[in-house]
Amino acid sequence: LPLTIAGPVNATRPVFVLLGAILFFGERLNVLQWAGVLVSLFSIFLLSRSGKKEGIDFAGNKWILVLFAAALMGAVSGLYDKYIMKMLPPLYVQSRFNIYQAILMGIIVWGMRRKRSSLNHDGKFKWKWSILLISLFISVADFAYFYALSLHGSMISVVSMIRRGSVLVSFTCGALLFKEKNIGSKALDLLLILAGMALLFLGSVI
Repeated sequence: LPLTIAGPVNATRPVFVLLGAILFFGERLNVLQWAGVLVSLFSIFLLSRSGKKEGIDFAGNKWILVLFAAALMGAVSGLYDKYIMKMLPPLYVQSRFNIYQAILMGIIVWGMRRKRSSLNHDGKFKWKWSILLISLFISVADFAYFYALSLHGSMISVVSMIRRGSVLVSFTCGALLFKEKNIGSKALDLLLILAGMALLFLGSVI
């Protein structure tokens, strides 16, 4: 999938988080927050129309369904993060998360190497210094995220919305580095998603 589609779809995760926060943490939506949810859903509809110009059918494309499933599971993960932050310190949670992630990704890499070998592809590991930067950036970002959730009075819906602001980075890279198509129409869809997240934020602080 083009990054300029995957990024905005993933940015709708705060909508799922907000709905989960209502069910499990007793948070209530006000008018601005409901407006944010509706604008975000409308932006998904517009994004599906932009995707059709590139031959991507949102209803029939299995990778779009996988992408929405990933956004939903990410929302569940965020809600669980908020739950365990009531009991455990953020640094402890992050250390355990890094251990589990290393084990899980090790299994995935091992499986990919076996698959490549069976297809007579080069399955050898190639070192790049960017690997260290990935580890550094994700560790710093996760620490800031866990620390924010541990603060008294923090709302998972607001934290998740701010976190999804990273869509600006992925969208810009897709447009400038990968020269993806239909940037103009997708940019409008992205602006609507950002407007929806802004409404969620305003509704949470006013």
